[in-house]
Amino acid sequence: MVFNIGNQQGGVVNNVAGDQTVRGGQSGHFTADGQDVRGLVGELRTAVEQAQLPPAVAPEVRTELDALDTEVARPEPDREAVAGRLTRITRLLSSAGALVAAGTGLLGPLSALAGWLGALGQPILRTLGG
Repeated sequence: MVFNIGNQQGGVVNNVAGDQTVRGGQSGHFTADGQDVRGLVGELRTAVEQAQLPPAVAPEVRTELDALDTEVARPEPDREAVAGRLTRITRLLSSAGALVAAGTGLLGPLSALAGWLGALGQPILRTLGG
């Protein structure tokens, strides 16, 4: 049997050739390339603090980061809400010139979070040049 699977996302994904019996349930922990999603938000927050954003932009980015952290802490984060927050953060950082200045410190967690979002993260990856 051959599986041709393009893109799957979920807490638990099972691809089984034949029968599968599950007893006791299944659960998953959201990760992005093996990293904890909340940890990535923490890395992004650290990178933002190190980027020394202009005073006109910094409070708005921090507010979005707080909301983003709250959303990903939920048992089942709303990916559309996460995408909206991450898009706003990316646009704010881009408009402040921080993405160019900070380099991979910001790009790493932004890209990983956008990747976790799947199709919802594609516009963010395009903004980042990925």
